Amino acid sequence: MNVHGIRPRLRTVAALTLLPLVALTACGSGDTDGSAAVGAQASAAPTDDPVAAIRTVDSVASLLPADVRKAGTLRVGSSIGFPPGAYYPNGADKAPEGQDIDLADAVAKVLGVKLERQDASFETILPALGSGKYDVGTGNFGVTSERLKTIDFVTYINDGQGFAVKKGNTALKSKVTDLTQLCGLTIGTGAGTTFEATLTAQKGVCAKAGKKPYDVKVYSENAATLTALQQSRIDVIMSTINGLRYQAAQPASQTTFLGEFHRLDVGFAFKKGSPLTKAFQAAVNELIKDGSYARILKKWGTSASAIDTSRVNPPEHA
Repeated sequence: MNVHGIRPRLRTVAALTLLPLVALTACGSGDTDGSAAVGAQASAAPTDDPVAAIRTVDSVASLLPADVRKAGTLRVGSSIGFPPGAYYPNGADKAPEGQDIDLADAVAKVLGVKLERQDASFETILPALGSGKYDVGTGNFGVTSERLKTIDFVTYINDGQGFAVKKGNTALKSKVTDLTQLCGLTIGTGAGTTFEATLTAQKGVCAKAGKKPYDVKVYSENAATLTALQQSRIDVIMSTINGLRYQAAQPASQTTFLGEFHRLDVGFAFKKGSPLTKAFQAAVNELIKDGSYARILKKWGTSASAIDTSRVNPPEHA
């Protein structure tokens, strides 16, 4: 990788944020809103708490700038999307949960700081880092060459791009390995995501292949994307690997995951030149070393996306 997918408008759709279906547009990418389809049931979060025992590591905390250590807080722009990345299992008036939430909280404990988490839409977080509104952004942000021009990343998981169709749909019968397989189809994805960027940049592949172009429908909320798929207004969803895999495992979603298309490192996002990156990298590596990282990923079923070491600004996967 969402992962997360991510805000004030969520308060107006609290009843819609409870679902196990939400797994639509985050990651690797870019997550969007954590709302779910009407009538969905709450997806209960795992009850174990691998973050509880984590303590401050002074040698790592010392890497923070002096003013941050003195303030003791960091402002986080948090995109709450869908499980397993970040979602509202108990409604938008309760605390969010998910892999990204646990990892951010774990890093904060290693660093000895508190997080001031502010819900924000996925597409607004990266620009807001540059303006100084947030110190760090979370939301299953995928590391891409384009984003690296203006954003610094500290990686914490490997997720990426995948596809899903409505169960029983025969428009796509196998894993998507080439975008020409999408020619003539309508694809739904999230606004401001790597999925939208990929589809837009490669839209000419169909014409080159002598085929009808694919159509891209962009949605600002996961609920709208899933509903469009269920109502056959789109043929396929492009979103985060972990999110789509999780979604397909929920019977109510009635979706089939078509596998991985392109892997991406996913990381905490910072404004370019941020003095926080070394401390965050060291904190993630501390969590990997002491086993807390593996326990968090096991809790959320994302162990297959584990990384061996955190990196600052790695190149985008080829």
